[in-house]
Amino acid sequence: MGDEIRARTALSTGKLNRAGFNLVLAMSHLACAEDPASPMNAEQLSRFRAGLAKLPPAPASLASSGGILLGRDYAFDLVRPGIALAGGNPQSGLSNPFAVTVRLTGRILQRRRVDKGESVGYGATFRVERSTSLATVALGYADGLMRALGNKGAGAIAEHKAPIVGRMSMDLVTLDVTDIPEDLAATGAEVEFLGDTMLLDDMAQAAGTAAYEILTSLGRRVRRVYEGAA
Repeated sequence: MGDEIRARTALSTGKLNRAGFNLVLAMSHLACAEDPASPMNAEQLSRFRAGLAKLPPAPASLASSGGILLGRDYAFDLVRPGIALAGGNPQSGLSNPFAVTVRLTGRILQRRRVDKGESVGYGATFRVERSTSLATVALGYADGLMRALGNKGAGAIAEHKAPIVGRMSMDLVTLDVTDIPEDLAATGAEVEFLGDTMLLDDMAQAAGTAAYEILTSLGRRVRRVYEGAA
């Protein structure tokens, strides 16, 4: 800690004793990279360069996923992609140049038809307004499918979107599959909650959170399959 304090003091005064100082990487982090119009990006870039000028020559790193999209001036020697590796969009409101790399799926356990006026899930927070086909899927908030998605999110069956109805359960989620052909939404069919149809950022928006929290919430019960892995 003492060496760190002395190094910070030296940087603030511009008087760094380089003797015995082995610098392997100079690194900082952008506060507003998700907003390319923010003046803080250019200000931080200028301050970072000024700090580097007081240090011995060494590799430097400033840009995470959002910073990468700000241009080569922010790249330096090393970039640190995070959300981009999962296909998330680090600059909300702008087109996403990154490909989807994470899929979250579950299987339909049963499909049932319920009559108009019947309720769905804990607390009866959803009542059907017509004769409705419901699919129960083996995935819940214990797996990381966030509880906030109840009555808000959706799943996709063969690219057909089906809204989540009722509250999320610990192990199960219910979808309205009335408008999806029965042969596609049959017992055992795969339902996509993250992937090419159900985008990570769309799920985050529905849950009222950040894409990072969606990914870090995925539990140990979710079986991981790494395509192309040795």
